Amino acid sequence: MEGTKREAWEMRQMQALPLEAKIKMSKRRIRDWFEAWDGQVYVSFSGGKDSTALLHLVRSMYPNVKGVFCDTGLEYPEIKEFVKKQENVEIIRPELSFRQVIMKYGYPLPTKEYAAKIHAARRGAAWALRCVRGEATGPDGMKSRFCVPKRWTRLMDAPFEVTNYCCSVMKKRPMREYEKRTGERPFVGTMAEESLPRLQAWQRTGCNGFEAKHPQSAPLSFWTKNDVLQYLHDNKIEIAPVYGEIVLKEKQMTIWGDESPQYETTGCDRTGCVFCMFGISRDERPNRFERLKVTHPALYEYCMRSVEQGGLGIGAVLDYVNIPH
Repeated sequence: MEGTKREAWEMRQMQALPLEAKIKMSKRRIRDWFEAWDGQVYVSFSGGKDSTALLHLVRSMYPNVKGVFCDTGLEYPEIKEFVKKQENVEIIRPELSFRQVIMKYGYPLPTKEYAAKIHAARRGAAWALRCVRGEATGPDGMKSRFCVPKRWTRLMDAPFEVTNYCCSVMKKRPMREYEKRTGERPFVGTMAEESLPRLQAWQRTGCNGFEAKHPQSAPLSFWTKNDVLQYLHDNKIEIAPVYGEIVLKEKQMTIWGDESPQYETTGCDRTGCVFCMFGISRDERPNRFERLKVTHPALYEYCMRSVEQGGLGIGAVLDYVNIPH
């Protein structure tokens, strides 16, 4: 039931269900959220493939639900143009630009979790220092899995700051202000498979976070990336051109003994924030910046150029952590 603590194995069971069953389950959660707030809801719409699928699913039930896009200046140009083409989408903006954020707070690297700990440790927080030094322990007295990997501890001495504040300043804060102004509650297109924090959020509150500090509905929590691509493909839904086309890659056997189609995009695999470095060490080669160099050379040159020369200084940051670009 929503609002009760759930186990990770329950999520794995739900993720293994066929898409048809997931759609029905998601629609129940959408209906519950819509009715709980008397229709005072909106879809957090980034222009990416996940939120495009979510917007379509919500509007298949409630056609008049508004989409809200936060124009951070970090999106691919194709994403912005795609958003402008959509009906009933309001565009809001953060107070600070990304350049102002990195100059004030630091760079988003290597993950949100580790950036938060390194940022706090550099300011002397005892709990964070234990994580960086590998001294944090779990209930069993063994080294905690939340310790910062040795590879990233050198960021303690980096000639630049790292932080996890970027998303809060540029996305969450403008959305919170929108909610305060309108009284509307969001649908978000996040999925548990994307990160441990998102799985943990689902374990705490379920898909509909009525009891969360900032209530939101994530009705696609138990979907996978392939589910999103299949939903978009099967329903012939237009996506931002930066993704290219959705094509059938292969078929895999499911735990139910039948074949499951697997899809991929011919263009970008992910969009998100163009200049974000979170998770880049897990990118397949060519990584996101190597691809950007080919597809959007002007954007690449701007983000690699030094801050003193009017750029973002990302080139020097990537060099420091030995990430090719």
